[in-house]
Amino acid sequence: MTSEPSEHRPSTAEYRPNPKLKRAEHAFESLLFNSRWLMAPFYLGLVISLLVLLFKFVALLVEFIAHAALAKESDIILGVLSLIDVSLTGNLVLIVVFSGYENFVSRIDPRGHPDWPEWMTKVDFAGLKQKLLASIVAISAIQVLKAFMNIDVAFDAQKLAWLAGIHLVFVVSTLLIVWSDKLGAHGNGGKSEH
Repeated sequence: MTSEPSEHRPSTAEYRPNPKLKRAEHAFESLLFNSRWLMAPFYLGLVISLLVLLFKFVALLVEFIAHAALAKESDIILGVLSLIDVSLTGNLVLIVVFSGYENFVSRIDPRGHPDWPEWMTKVDFAGLKQKLLASIVAISAIQVLKAFMNIDVAFDAQKLAWLAGIHLVFVVSTLLIVWSDKLGAHGNGGKSEH
C-alpha cells in the first residue's frame, strides 16, 4: 500500500475547526442527549398503569373468593388464570419500565437497595425484546387456555381459531426475533448489540 505524499495531507496547523461551529455542534449534541429525559414521563405513566392493574387484580380476587364456594372446578381454574393473566401483564409493565429506563434514559444505581433484583440492570435491548415477547406469548397462551376451558359453556369455533392463530403468530415471531438476535450476536463475536 502506498502512502500519500505529505504535501497533500492537511497539517494540524492548516486545519482549525471554526469555534462557533464547534460550540453549535456541542450544543446540538447536548440537546439530543438530554432529549432522552422526554421518555421519563412515559415510564411514570406505566407506573400509574400498574396501580390500575392492581385495582383490577383486587377486584378479580374479591369476585373470585366470593364465588369460590359455589363454583365448579373449571370456574376456579378460569378465575386463577384471570389472576395470572393480570399478574403477567404487571410483570410485563415492570420489565418495560426498568429495562426501558435503564437502556434509554439513565442508569439506576442499585446500591442501598439490598433486595434489588439482578436482572433489572442487566437486560439490554435484545433481552428486553425477548422478555417482552415471552410475556406476550404467555399472556396469549392463557387467553387460549381460558377459551379452551370455557369451551363447553360458550363454544365459538371461529373465536377459538383466531385465538390459536394469533398465539401461533406470537410464538413464531418470538422464535424469529430470538434467532435473529442470536445471529446478530454471533456476527458480533458473541456480543449482543444494545
